[in-house]
Amino acid sequence: MKNKTTLSPYLAAGILATVLYIVFAAKPLEEEFQFVPEWKIDVANPTVINDNSTDEKTHRFKLGQTMGYFTDSGKITNFITFPFKATISDDFYAFYTSNSTGCDLFSRNGTKIGRIDQPGFPMLADERIFVFLPGGNSLASVDQNGNLLWEFESPSPITAFDSSKSGCALGFADGGVVQFDSEGKIIQRFSPGGSELQVILGAAISSDGKLIATVSGQNKERFVLSKREDAHSRIIFHEFSKNSMPYQKLVKFSKDASKVFYDFDGSLGIVDTQTCKSKHIKIIGQAISLEESDRCVFLLTKKGDDYRVYIVENNSSLVGSFAFKAKTAFIKADNESLFVGKDTTISKLKILSR
Repeated sequence: MKNKTTLSPYLAAGILATVLYIVFAAKPLEEEFQFVPEWKIDVANPTVINDNSTDEKTHRFKLGQTMGYFTDSGKITNFITFPFKATISDDFYAFYTSNSTGCDLFSRNGTKIGRIDQPGFPMLADERIFVFLPGGNSLASVDQNGNLLWEFESPSPITAFDSSKSGCALGFADGGVVQFDSEGKIIQRFSPGGSELQVILGAAISSDGKLIATVSGQNKERFVLSKREDAHSRIIFHEFSKNSMPYQKLVKFSKDASKVFYDFDGSLGIVDTQTCKSKHIKIIGQAISLEESDRCVFLLTKKGDDYRVYIVENNSSLVGSFAFKAKTAFIKADNESLFVGKDTTISKLKILSR
């Protein structure tokens, strides 16, 4: 009688790591970090568990025309397909059409909790609900029941937006920037300037609202880091690009606002907001997402169907990168984990120090 052969856990983990390496076409990483695959799930037709039946932390995802929530252990707690467009946050989601006159708002477990009776495109950010109104030059803030909290209209189209706990910032096609507090009161207006064509391509606001960073202009594209002093902003760092790329640019502060990251002239720009020293890391493609873990920062870039994930240490040094092909993708970092979404799959990698 033949004994049944089984793989040891160590051998199985080794095979899984090898498969992951081949799938993602990874570049060798420095020795400081090790990325260990924990699981991979298929979200093409997943089994959904009740959100109330687990105490695990959940994470949102959006891949193509599907979105939902999954747990740390890889269980899907809600799965939604949508025909047109959708927006999702850690707590809410909504879907809408290009000529939407309003939309329903759902909690992460799928319960309808309200309706947004505002025409336009909703955006869920930092536990707030915004609506970009028809015409492209107006923004509204509403509560969970769809009640209007405040509204702002500009003569120029909105080209950039960011929100934090302190409020939000809008950038416009005429090169202007307007900062609001959490109640919708205008704190300041300013224009970074310095370019032949004044247009804000990307903007970010720090969690305390004291710093605003922008990428703006064509024919001398410019990055500007401004610090608010009373009702005015003072530029504390700036630089010009040799090339101008006419598309929206990623700009994002670290959680503690000690650094700001930005897509700039084929590189990831990094500025220390205390010393104003800068560094650039060459990247391939357009930066579309940046996630921060306890140990490092992950940048997702896209060029056609080619995606790359760059791993940057807290000291702003490039550790390594890996690449893969997909039609749609996302990354999400949380504590010691990195989640990578690719078309119809989501994988979890554990971040360890060697």
